[in-house]
Amino acid sequence: MNTGLSDKIRALAQSKYVYPAVLAGKGHFSIRVRDLLRDLQEEGFPGGHTPQVCTALQTSKFLRENGLEIEEVEGPPSKMSPTVVVQYRVAKPVARLEAAKGRKENGALESPEQDPAARALRMTEKLRGILKEELAEYGGGEAFLRWVRSENENAA
Repeated sequence: MNTGLSDKIRALAQSKYVYPAVLAGKGHFSIRVRDLLRDLQEEGFPGGHTPQVCTALQTSKFLRENGLEIEEVEGPPSKMSPTVVVQYRVAKPVARLEAAKGRKENGALESPEQDPAARALRMTEKLRGILKEELAEYGGGEAFLRWVRSENENAA
């Protein structure tokens, strides 16, 4: 097993899955091996390393560095398949602090591993949160649409 590849697997899992979940304040999240394999392939990672990906996500090193505990590993008995889903619990608040270290003042990750797609997803999730708050202030989506339509009718 090539430790350099395992380090790359853990780094990508951390930047694409662990940090976003921790920064969003989630206490529980999961990583689907199939999704991580797709992300790795997009990064130019060689194929045929499913067992190494499964192992890297479950190592004590990965868990310790990110303050995580495994709640459950779903999949076949071998636990070495693209269908495996590893469910984590954020066990230590230190994980939130470590994740916060990778943020700039505006909330963007400084990590060079973050690709444009991950940044776009993170930013749209923030926008979704803002929109949700705005809609709540108007009494929900329907009330907001009534308000918008009333403004348009008054302007016409």
